[in-house]
Amino acid sequence: MNRIYIALALVLLAFWAGWEWRDRSADLKVATGEATQAMAVVDQVNATRAVEHSQANSMADIGATHEEDREAAATVPDAVVADLRADRLRLRDGWASCETQRLSDTVTSTSERDAAAQRREEFAGAVVRAGRDADDQLRACQAVIAADRAEVSR
Repeated sequence: MNRIYIALALVLLAFWAGWEWRDRSADLKVATGEATQAMAVVDQVNATRAVEHSQANSMADIGATHEEDREAAATVPDAVVADLRADRLRLRDGWASCETQRLSDTVTSTSERDAAAQRREEFAGAVVRAGRDADDQLRACQAVIAADRAEVSR
């Protein structure tokens, strides 16, 4: 009778071991599948971060270039005035007619003509600076749009 109990115990032990083996292998398959999915998510997050870093670097380069242009634009009015005074640059006659209260050249004194010429030169420098600032701003905006579209098309 002891042999029957021992055989029954061995059968039950084998059944329990088989059952546990099946459960553990199923758990292992599920865990492997979840790990694979997690690795795919990590790869996707890393790819997204790489794109974001690329975009951020591109925008930072555009911003740095724009700031350099803004700093360089500060010297434009003085350079225009210096070029006008050295006769390397000349204003069109249209600039002279901008002053509505200008007296005729024959009546005005020399100091008044010099002051008017100086104001025109300074005004010309300011206008050139405003134009350059607008061009720099537009160039930076276009660079941002081009960089954004390049990243979207990838």
